[in-house]
Amino acid sequence: MELSAIKTLSDPDMKAVNQLIQAQVESDVVLINQLGFYIVNSGGKRLRPLLTVLAARSLNIKNNDHHALAAIIEFIHTATLLHDDVVDESTMRRGRETANAVFGNQASVLVGDFLYSRAFQMMVGLKRMRVMEILSDATNRIAQGEVMQLMNCNDPNTTEQSYMEVIYSKTARLFEAATQLAAVLTDQKEPVELAMQEYGKQLGTAFQLIDDVLDYTASEDDMGKKAGDDLAEGKPTLPLLHAMWHANQDDAQLIKSAIENADGMKHFEKITSLMDTHGSIEYTRAKAIEASESAKKALHLLPESNYKNALIGLADLSVNRDS
Repeated sequence: MELSAIKTLSDPDMKAVNQLIQAQVESDVVLINQLGFYIVNSGGKRLRPLLTVLAARSLNIKNNDHHALAAIIEFIHTATLLHDDVVDESTMRRGRETANAVFGNQASVLVGDFLYSRAFQMMVGLKRMRVMEILSDATNRIAQGEVMQLMNCNDPNTTEQSYMEVIYSKTARLFEAATQLAAVLTDQKEPVELAMQEYGKQLGTAFQLIDDVLDYTASEDDMGKKAGDDLAEGKPTLPLLHAMWHANQDDAQLIKSAIENADGMKHFEKITSLMDTHGSIEYTRAKAIEASESAKKALHLLPESNYKNALIGLADLSVNRDS
């Protein structure tokens, strides 16, 4: 299913979710309103709440609890972005200045905290302990993932296993929660809940792997940020690590130095050429396709519907995109 068809299918639900997000970000504190309005209207894909909506509909939800859940998922995701941009000292995201660049680091961190706490207030409103359990665990795991990524930064000895663990923690875990909780809200039996959990996990993995590929292959116009940001920060993502592992001693040392000293942009063309030579982009993309296929296979227990087809379509789109 094409993205336009997915958007049409989900439009009534997503309009309700967006209205709820706008309402819940309001505060008596002027700065929260200003910064909240800025980030809510920043042009994000709303992919995680879209997943929640489609998963709930594919499981024939009978009420509108999935709207609140979708908003909660988006608040948690946005809070992590606010904090992540401060840590990374980022100035651009989605083609716009980051909130920390406009409002400052202090405001961004504190509004991120506001969004986390708002999300937990909304969780309580759902009156489902299982929802609280899964989302509190997911939020904690995301925080651990960010710390793990910080520890791996400038470390050329990062293993593929460690890299994949970071991907799961900082990205795939929230995807996993978004789809698993659709099964919880619709009171599915354990096999279906586990299948939805696996779908989200594998989709999130595929999505992040492609993000790491695009950091070296996409244009600034497509990505809304500068190409090579990961290299500039000394982040040992899989394309870079793969090239280092397969290069000769001198070239491997060049990449190792780029990771350790976060000065790889002056060798950007040389490093991307090494990635081409050793098939590092293709290797990472193949890993993403493998995860995408696993995500689709996990949906076999779901009844046939347009919403199931949309979930399959998102798995395909996650690896066939340029932004």
